[in-house]
Parts: sequence; structure tokens; C-alpha cells
Amino acid sequence: MEEPNTARSHHHTYGTMQVPPINKIEPKGLDNSAFSPDKDEKVDCVDTGHPGSKGEKKSVENGENNLRLLSESDSTAPKRESSTPHVYWRRWLMLSLFCVLSFSNAFQWIHLNIIANVIGKFYNESLPHSDYERNTAIDMLSMVYMLAYIPLIFPATWLLDKRGLRLCCIVGAALNAAGAWLKCASISPDRFGLLMFAQTVCAAAQLFVLGIPARLAAVWFGPNEVSTATSIGVFGNQVGVAVGFLLPPILVPSEHDLDSLSRDFQVMFYGAAAGTTALLILIILLFRDRPPEPPSRAQQLAVEAAIHDNYLQSLLRLVKNRNFVMLTLAYGINTGSFYGISTLLNAIILGYFEDEEQNAGKIGLTIVLCGIVGSVLAGIWLDKTKTFKETTTGIYLLSILGAVVFTFTLDLGRIWVVFLTAGSLGFFMTGYLPVGFEFAAELTFPESEGTSSGLLNASAQVFGIIFTLGMRAFMEQFTILSANTTMCGALLVGGIMTGE
Repeated sequence: MEEPNTARSHHHTYGTMQVPPINKIEPKGLDNSAFSPDKDEKVDCVDTGHPGSKGEKKSVENGENNLRLLSESDSTAPKRESSTPHVYWRRWLMLSLFCVLSFSNAFQWIHLNIIANVIGKFYNESLPHSDYERNTAIDMLSMVYMLAYIPLIFPATWLLDKRGLRLCCIVGAALNAAGAWLKCASISPDRFGLLMFAQTVCAAAQLFVLGIPARLAAVWFGPNEVSTATSIGVFGNQVGVAVGFLLPPILVPSEHDLDSLSRDFQVMFYGAAAGTTALLILIILLFRDRPPEPPSRAQQLAVEAAIHDNYLQSLLRLVKNRNFVMLTLAYGINTGSFYGISTLLNAIILGYFEDEEQNAGKIGLTIVLCGIVGSVLAGIWLDKTKTFKETTTGIYLLSILGAVVFTFTLDLGRIWVVFLTAGSLGFFMTGYLPVGFEFAAELTFPESEGTSSGLLNASAQVFGIIFTLGMRAFMEQFTILSANTTMCGALLVGGIMTGE
């Protein structure tokens, strides 16, 4: 791939799940009655940089000039009176509510598959009899999150653009709580179908959560706080995944009989349902679409310029960009491998270490935590050096090395070695994610980062499904080693694509 256009100067660092900066905000469906400036504390915000930048005043002035030209180029553009920028203390309440929502939805993604052997034992009566079909049905509890993303990302993005933050958060929280309560109703060996439906509802909820962090940061936070706010919002998701790996093996031990397992599932499912319902109530009562006045002049101009964006034309231009297409495929292979390993981690670890369900969860926790560190460090490095192609290629090669070491040390019989190799795998594989997003934004400048990131995420979901199904087939027909080796081979192909 060729060197990118380096005209972009801003950068956002995220966690394992990546959400890039949003360039436009559509101010509709607002309810500002609870945020009268007379009642809410205001802090003057000096507009010293583009949201997510390091505060260069010049970049903001250039951005404002460009946006003003956009507004002047269309005589039909709505005229809006200028507002004095302010930031409000309640921005932290909005961010906190969203973090808990993201946490709860991410927890519900992986909390069933990390105890896949227990799910198989408890729901045996309503599962297929063939081992492959049985295990694939259980894998679908994770894959449904990936399957739901592909068709629903477009209406979810439209809803966020046209109706704003508040409605999206309410819809996401409502679906999340509904799925949690349906899981409570599925606690019976003959109700695996209901459990799958409940997980599907939770999967639909994620579509109204994933795109929120950068949008919330841009709407509520000042220019010098956008990167921090976005990172905090994304880390909520990662903490949810980490707890989803750690907690279920402790709450639902595999050695219990069916009656004890039923009680264990009640503790986990009813606890999640109560928490998500309380969160839904809080979001309805407290969450607001945006503050009465924008946090920066640049953000206000971005709102006015949003009407000029043409999503379909931007999408077509991206599809015709060869370098971006190559990066999209490479990114999908890398992230899809991570999804496959996460889904099948219980089976992979138990295949080498019998009765180590709790350590399987802790290994998943290690992968996520090391991934967060890798993402942050990779983002800092990229922000300092701007070496997009070199950094992307280097981290991808280290991801391949980490996958190879993880694959060929599993049979050593030492669980502490697996913790180390899994940590290195998570560090490099998820450290690639923010670099991939930033490299994509550079390759496609000045296209909307929201559009390019949507295609990257869609690619990741498609490859996640392919790797999960493919690795499961290899594990059933051959060995775990063959499945992991195939994954390493696919990563090598992705590395070649990145380096071209």
C-alpha cells in the first residue's frame, strides 16, 4: 500500500474495540429542558484545537474556514446564530451512563461462550446430537453478535445521525435489558432456542452502542477532552469483555449438577437483568441528547456542514480505493482472528488443560488487558511518529509471531506459559486495531472516518464468522493445533496485504 495523505493531524486512541472520530453531528430530537444554563454549571471552553488534536490553534482555524466555505457554498444551508462555546459538568454523567451500558452489553457477548462446556452440559436436552452441530450451535451465541452487525449497522448509523444520542442509548439499553430478562426465562435444559433468541436481542443492542463513544465525546466535551472521553467510552466496552471472561466460570462452575447449575444461572442471569433494567431507567431519566450550547465553535460548524455529506458517494469512492480495500481485508483477517480465538477460547484451553475453566476465563482476561495496553501504546507511538505504513506492517508481523508462539506452546503442559503467550498475542493483535483505523483514515482522507470505520468493522465481523466456523470445523475433524495453524496462515496472508 502506498503512503497515505498526511493532511490529517488528529488522532484518537481507543481500546480493543475501535470507534474512530465522528465528523458530523445531526442535532435532532433534542430535550434540553434539564440543562438550562441558569441551572447548570458552565465552564468556558477555549477552542484551541480540533477535537482530538493536541491543541494547535491553527488547525482549528483551518477547519472552521473549510466548514464555513461548505456552508457558504449552498445558498439553501440553514442559517444559525452563533453560540458561545461552553462545557457542562454533566458531560461526565452522560459518559458514565454510556460506559455502564457499553460494559453490560460487552459482558453479555462473551459470558456464555467462556463457559461453553457448561452450556453444553445444562442445555444438552435441546441441543443437536452431533458433536459438530452441537458445538457450532453454542458458538452461535457469540457469532450472532457478528451476524447482527452486518445488516443492522446501516439503519443504526442512520438513527444515530438523524435522531441523536439519547434515542440510540435508550433503544440500546432497552434491547439490552430485554435480552437479559429473556435469558432469565431460558433457564431450563429444554430452552436453548430461547437462550439463542435472547442473545440475538442483546446482539441487536450492540448496534446502538458501538457508534456512540466518539459522537458523545464530540457533542459534550471540549476540544482538549475529546480523545480522553472517547478512550474512556471505549474502555467501558473492554472492561465488560474482561469481566465477561473472568466472572462466569466463577459463578457457574462446571462440576455442579443440573439443579445447582440452574441456581448458578439464576444468579448470573437475574443479576444482569436487574442491573440492565436499573440502567435503562437511569438513561431514560438522566441522559440528554446534547448540551444547550456546543462545546466548541468547530463542533458547531461541523453540525451545520453535516447536511453536505453524501454517504453513498463516499462509500463508492472507498470501494474504488485499492489501498483501502487491501487494508480492509488485512484488518478483517486480524480482528476476525481475535474474535475466533475469543469465541473458542474455552474449547482451546480445555483441549490441552482439563478442568481449567476458571483459568480459561483468566487467560481471556489477560488477552483483553494486554490488548488495552497495546492499543494505548500503539496510539501514542503513531501520534508521535506518524509512520502509518511502517507501524501497521510492523505490528501485523508481531501479531503473526504472537499467534505462532501461542499455537506451538499450548502443548507444553504449563498453564503459566499460556498466560504469557496469550498476553503477548493480545498485546500485538489488538494493538493493531487503532493503527488500522488511523491508517484507513489517512488512506481515505478527506472521506468521513465514520464511513471507513464502518467498512473496517463490517470486514472484521465477516472474517470473525469465517474464522469461528472454520476453526471449529478443524477442531472437530482434525486437531486444535491444525485450527490454530490455519489461523496463523491466514494472518500471514493479511500481513502480506498490509506490506504491499
